[in-house]
Amino acid sequence: MATDRCTSCNGTLAETGATQFKCPECSSVVSRCYRCREQSIAYECRKCGFRGP
Repeated sequence: MATDRCTSCNGTLAETGATQFKCPECSSVVSRCYRCREQSIAYECRKCGFRGP
């Protein structure tokens, strides 16, 4: 995961607590860094445009 980027802030996912999951709409991979997850920063799927917390 270290070379992957956060969908919200484009930061690297090198730190503990980062995650990747499938978009609820299109199953594309959504990546979230620890900071954006903790602060509930919104994300938008790059493939279908689905928005989530």
